[in-house]
Formats: sequence, C-alpha cells, structure tokens
Amino acid sequence: MQTLYLIRHTQPDIAPGTCYGQLDIGVADNFNEEANNVLYYLPPLELILASPLLRTRRLAEHLAQEQRCELRVDARLMEKHFGAWEGRAWDDIARNEIDAWAADTMGYAPEGGESAQQLMQRVQTLLHDVAQLPQQNIALVAHGGSIRAMLAQIGEVPLTDILSWEVGYGAVIGVRVSA
Repeated sequence: MQTLYLIRHTQPDIAPGTCYGQLDIGVADNFNEEANNVLYYLPPLELILASPLLRTRRLAEHLAQEQRCELRVDARLMEKHFGAWEGRAWDDIARNEIDAWAADTMGYAPEGGESAQQLMQRVQTLLHDVAQLPQQNIALVAHGGSIRAMLAQIGEVPLTDILSWEVGYGAVIGVRVSA
C-alpha cells in the first residue's frame, strides 16, 4: 500500500484575481516559511514527483534537498491550461465565456486551453503509473486543480462534486492507496 502526499505549491507571486493555470510564475516572499511548514507535515519520503512549473518545482526542490530523496518532474501534474485566459484578471474575461464554462464545467475549454475532462484524463494516467512504482511514501507537488482531480480519481467521485473544496497554498493531503 502506498501513501501519497498531495502537496499544493506555496503562495505564488501574482496579483490576486488573476487567472494563472499554466502561467509560469514564481513564489511569494514568504516561500521559506511556507516550505518549512510543509516539511513539518511530511514523514521521510522516498520520491517526489512535481509539476514542471516554477512554483511547484521550487517547493519540490526544497523538499527533496531537505528529505534527501529523488525528485522527478512530470507534466501531467500541471494545473489546468486556461489558454487565452492565462494571465488575465478574472473580471476581464468575457461574461459569456465564464457562463459557457459554468454551464459545462467538465467539457468547456477556453480558447487554446484544456477542459477539466482533459485534466482528469492526464491525472488518471499519472496515478496509474504511480501505482506501478515500488516506492511507498511519495509526494506529488502540484496545483489546486490537479490535486482536486487526483482526489476525485482516488475517491472515485465526480470532479464536479469536489470543485468547491479548498486546497490552500502549502496544503498537504495524505492519501493511502492500494494497487
């Protein structure tokens, strides 16, 4: 049986109210404090898998150095791609586009982006591959959306049922899974 530690990146360095799915942004000035808080909640790890985006990689590198464990980057852990919405203030996105997304949460993809269903598919393949690994204590450093998608897959519940779950910056969610 594996224990997976789903870890959300620390606070990003971006203005509140900005859409930033796969936008590659740094971390806020309080990174060291937040990263050390994450460490407090972790047992010894055997492997860390991380999204390639800077805000997750920075935390994963810190954890791997402190834990003295292997770090691998996996693009399947990235946040949902919001396409043309990336880097824009949520308030500046056309109301009809937001309404179309709300009407079809799983299937709608912003121009040039991906749908929640596509996010679920890539997370599903990731979790399948993780289940094949020999390591038992594995951290997955990811994003709010990809963590919710993993929880939906593991719990076998629709993603739409957990979209409102709060996954705070630096959150650590331990989940025991069997192959």
